[in-house]
Amino acid sequence: MPLEVGKVVEGVVTGITSFGAFIQLEKGKTGLVHISEVSNDYVKDINNYLKNQDKVKVKILSIDKDGKISLSIKQALPKKSAKSPYEWTGNSQAQTSNESFEEQLSKFLKDSEERQQSIKKNFDDGRGSSYKKSHY
Repeated sequence: MPLEVGKVVEGVVTGITSFGAFIQLEKGKTGLVHISEVSNDYVKDINNYLKNQDKVKVKILSIDKDGKISLSIKQALPKKSAKSPYEWTGNSQAQTSNESFEEQLSKFLKDSEERQQSIKKNFDDGRGSSYKKSHY
């Protein structure tokens, strides 16, 4: 099977540097996974993610005219659900609530209005009033 841009293939880590990892592909070809293409997380030390002789799946990003092959491990990973690319990890009561969206929105607006009034009152009663007087 010839190497083509966009294909996901298997390879073996043959070398690790501070900027990436060299991957041995089929037919004796070697490509480079830049450190930014190793994981979706920030990678400070590539050695925490890869070791020599690890088998990895990589996506071929480009093959330049000199035959240099650019690879990505993170782009070869399975995509998140098409339903939602984001995972909610917050601690929200709305997640477990049986209230309708409108009820939740109404509560949010009420809470927001109360907070704004509290902030405005504190500003007018506190240093905010002296700030206004001294600068106007």
